[in-house]
This record gives sequence, structure tokens and C-alpha cells, in this order.
Amino acid sequence: MVLEKKYIEKISLSHRKKFAQFFTPETIADLMSDWLIGNKKLKTVLEPAFGLGVFSRNLLKKKPNLNIKGFDIDETIFNEAQSFFAINSNVSLNLEDYMFNDWSNEYDGIICNPPYFKFHDYDNKSILKEIENRLNFKFNGFTNLYTLFLLKSIYQLAPNGRMAYIIPSEFLNSDYGKLVKEYLVKTNTLRHLFVIDFKENVFDDALTTASILLLAKDNNDREINISTIKSKSDLKKLENYINSYPKLKGEFVYKPTDLDPNIKWRKYYQVQKSDKYKNLVPFSKYAKVVRGIATGANDYFTFRPSKAKKYSIQSDNLLPCICRAKDVKSVFFTMDDFKQLEENDEPVFLFDALKSKNEAVEKYIRKGIEEGINEKYLTKSRKIWYSLENRPPAPIWVSVFNRNGLKFIRNEAGISNLTTFHCVYLKQSDLFSKINPDLLFAYLLTDIAKKIFSDNRREYGNGLKKFEPNDLNKAQMLNLSLLNDETTNQVLSLYKAYRKELKQVYIEQINEIFEKEYSQPESHTHLQFAKTIAQQPKIANDHVLSNAINRMKNNVRKRNNAYKALGES
Repeated sequence: MVLEKKYIEKISLSHRKKFAQFFTPETIADLMSDWLIGNKKLKTVLEPAFGLGVFSRNLLKKKPNLNIKGFDIDETIFNEAQSFFAINSNVSLNLEDYMFNDWSNEYDGIICNPPYFKFHDYDNKSILKEIENRLNFKFNGFTNLYTLFLLKSIYQLAPNGRMAYIIPSEFLNSDYGKLVKEYLVKTNTLRHLFVIDFKENVFDDALTTASILLLAKDNNDREINISTIKSKSDLKKLENYINSYPKLKGEFVYKPTDLDPNIKWRKYYQVQKSDKYKNLVPFSKYAKVVRGIATGANDYFTFRPSKAKKYSIQSDNLLPCICRAKDVKSVFFTMDDFKQLEENDEPVFLFDALKSKNEAVEKYIRKGIEEGINEKYLTKSRKIWYSLENRPPAPIWVSVFNRNGLKFIRNEAGISNLTTFHCVYLKQSDLFSKINPDLLFAYLLTDIAKKIFSDNRREYGNGLKKFEPNDLNKAQMLNLSLLNDETTNQVLSLYKAYRKELKQVYIEQINEIFEKEYSQPESHTHLQFAKTIAQQPKIANDHVLSNAINRMKNNVRKRNNAYKALGES
């Protein structure tokens, strides 16, 4: 990676981020290249996001006579790559946008680490229109660019060709990924999905997890393999699979028809913690989660008391609001907490000018126009650019990003919040969904709640997890309406004590109550697991089945020993 190292040393991080230039580690690039080399008829190769050509350099070492075509839109990195590959007459580099070019050509091999751009970071509408017209397939408007690269490349893969992509694993468990997964299943090209779950980031400076997709247009299309890679030493799995294709199977093996594009695919490669519990219902039965207020220009719209004084903005035009997660220290946010932040001159207000004719307000609006605030992505889409989104104060907030499980906050101050938290509104529309807010919040503070919610998480690098509103709305929770009055009162009594003393021991006791009431019998859990193995040809490797049986035997042995000890005592 000498070429990449020199480039990083002389090109700024801001420039590299602008073009999403995060280089593939040499070991992974080498393995992905081996997948293409496995095609004995490999002659033509496409590298759609060329960068400095790490994949092409690997391929040419192994097969020097390949004809390679590459695309890139950044002139800086293009010039660097062109200088290096000038001696290779069979390498054709193009300073063009791959998404709008080269549609008529097919390739024996395609290999790529595409740019990671979210829908608002690229020309979303025109690229989506281009690919939808070409593929005759409708995609979500929030689709990230890297998946569109993937889909176009599938379209360009020649019969008997092979393709290797390394992309963020986000699409596997996101709403926009539904149609992407549907296309993968429809085209029947996915052979093996490797989900990389390193504790460290795969790419320097990129907060994302990764997945490696090995695809082919061959006759081995009756199954899709999925494996997890939890450490760099686990990359041996990838190497073994490539070297023995199509004989070696993955950790999990599915028929294409077994995979449901409408759900998060995490359930196909990770144990679901909700399986341990019975009587579950969607969280949306009791509450609705929506994101917090998005201003589109926080520096302009947020106010500290000193800033309000500087611009003579009165309290009538300032909406009390939590603007930063770090300003909330406890699971209960009170008016005293808010006043303390105000006294400390923290940003705790939003500029609310919609109904004001005050001269100072008008002057501040003009300031925003002079600075181009009205032309930003969100503000220019509003009828009145400086109007705030309609978000009444939510009784409960929930963290967006976390590393140690979800953090729920009881908003006792009754103030608004920015997108640093999601808003949780309780449903009170009918008798069956109505719930005591204290009972719900007591549950949300427990480890059980965090475990079950974690099944619907999105994962980023360094152990960072994220929940979008729909991830929570669609997540499961215990059906609290099944609790009898005695148990409900016991939980509420413990919650009241916790609110008074803030001692975690009370939450632990609440957790124990829920464990007792809702845990599946151990034998039932094992029976369900055994049925999964017996009924679905998904977990193919013998060692997985053997480990499952051994776990069941060990649990039975422990239980028998416990009974024996009780008898002796």
C-alpha cells in the first residue's frame, strides 16, 4: 500500500472525504482479486471506482495480460493513478462518472470498493432515474450511492463472470436496503456474503462496518452462503471459500427463496436476543418514535443566552430545546437541569421567528439570507425557510447513537429536542394500546428492553450502534398489558423508589421481574433451535449443529447438578 500511503501523506483528509476515498486494506484486496482469478476465462476486468487501483495492481501481479478498465471522477487521484499505470497499455483509465457511462459493455470480472455517499451527498435524483430506467427496477429515494454501483455492476457482469464488492453492511439492515436485497435475490448472482464485524474499523477515518459480496453468473445458483468475520484471522474463511468454490459452504446456507428482502438480514447471521422471550409485540403498539427537530443549520438556529442578548432576540422567539446529547446527564431531565444549562450559557434555545414582526428578529432573518442559510439542503425545501419543524415536546427521548445500549430519557422539563435524540410519543388513542407512562419507562430502563431492541440496531465501526425511528417502531418489546395488577404495582413501586434515590438496584429488581414473567422455558428455546436446524436447510456446517447439541447437553447437565445440590442440602 505504498502508493496509498504517499497519497494520504500529501492529500488532505477533507479532500479524501469529499470524494469518499477510503482505501481497501491490502489483505482484503488480495483475497477479492483471487475470487476473480478463479474464473479461468477471465480476460476483461472493470474497476468502477478506481482510485489508485489497488485491485488492478493485485490482479496484474497474478495475471499480467488482463484488459482492465477503470473509472474515477476525482482529477487529483486520477492523475496519480494514470502516472503509475502509464506503462500498462492494457489498463484504460477514464475520468468519468461510472454511473452515467459504459452501460453497453460486459466484463468477465468486476471488482470494487465504491464511494460511500448517503442520498443527500450526491446527485440522487438523476442517478436514480438513470439506473431505474436501465434496470427497469424501482429503488428507494434514500438509497446510498454504493449500492447503486453494486446494482449497475451486476447488470454489466458477463455470463460465467465473477464480481467482488466490499461495501458497508448498513444496507442489510436498513429500510432503503429492502429493494437492493430484492434485486440481489432476483438476479440470483449472490454466492457468498461475508459480514465483517471487527471491533476496529476496516477503513481508516471511516465510521462504518463492512461486508464483502462475492457474486457470479454461473450455474451454482441454488444457494446463498453467509459467514461472519470477527477478526483479521477469520479472513482465512474467505480464503478457504474462494479456493474451494463451490464445494465449501458458509456458516449459514440458504436457498434464495429463504431470504426475505423485507426484513433485516441480521437474523440470518446473528442470534436474535428476542428469541429468549415470549409474548412480544411491536414497540409501535405502545408508542411512536420520530426523529427530533432538524434545523438544517444548527449554528444559525441554536442560541445561547449570550447570543440572544447579542442579537436582542426576546424569549418569545426562543424555543427551549436540548441541542446536544452531552447536556443530558441523567435518565431524568428536569426543569432545574434546563435552568442550570441556561445559567451556564449553553445552547438551549432555537430561533423561532415565524409569527414575529420584531425588528431584531427581521434583522436576524436578513443575516441568515446574507449567509446563504436559506439555500441549504433542508431550509430551501421549506415553504418558509426559517420555520421550525412541528415537533411537540416528547415525554421520552431516546439516543440515536450508542455503544452500551439504548439510552432513554424522561423529559420532565417538557422541552423540545434536536436530532441528537429521537422523540418517543405514547399512544393513547384506544384502550388496547394505552399504557401507564411510568410502567413503560421503567421497562425501557431495563437490560431486557435494551437486549430486545438490539436485534434492530444498525452497526458502525468501533462498536458504534445506531437506531433510526423505524428501527425502534418495528422492534419487539414485552407485552406489558399481560402483567397482572399485583406485578404492575410491584414494578411501579420499584420505579418510584428509583426515581427518588436513583439507585440502579431498583432497575435490576424490575429486570428480574420481567425475566421471570416473560422468559421462554429453557427447553422451549432449545426445542425451537432444534426445529430450526431440522426444518430449514440453512445452517449447513456440521460443526454448527454439533456445537448446538453440545450447548443443550451442557445446559441439561448444569440443571441436573443444580437439582442434585439442592437435594443434598
